[in-house]
Amino acid sequence: MPAPTTDSATLSTLVETIGYAAGLLTSLAYLPQVVRIARTRSADDISLPTFRLLAVGVGLWLVYGIGIGSWPVMAANAVGLSLILAVIWMKLRYSRRD
Repeated sequence: MPAPTTDSATLSTLVETIGYAAGLLTSLAYLPQVVRIARTRSADDISLPTFRLLAVGVGLWLVYGIGIGSWPVMAANAVGLSLILAVIWMKLRYSRRD
């Protein structure tokens, strides 16, 4: 197998950079929700089943990333899972009990 050319190495770096950027943006999308719940101490409008399902899905993506050795997939899903678990924790802590 021939050694990668500069063009294929550059393309590979570009693709990996795009992966990190996409993962960062999609993972940090939960940050405003975490901040809002923390500031207002209210999570009544948050759907617990939705976030539980999302946590399982993102957790599986993290396992998949570990399995294929993809750092962008692992990093993005580790950050995303952390924020999703923070939302779930705050939902359980701050929701009104009727």
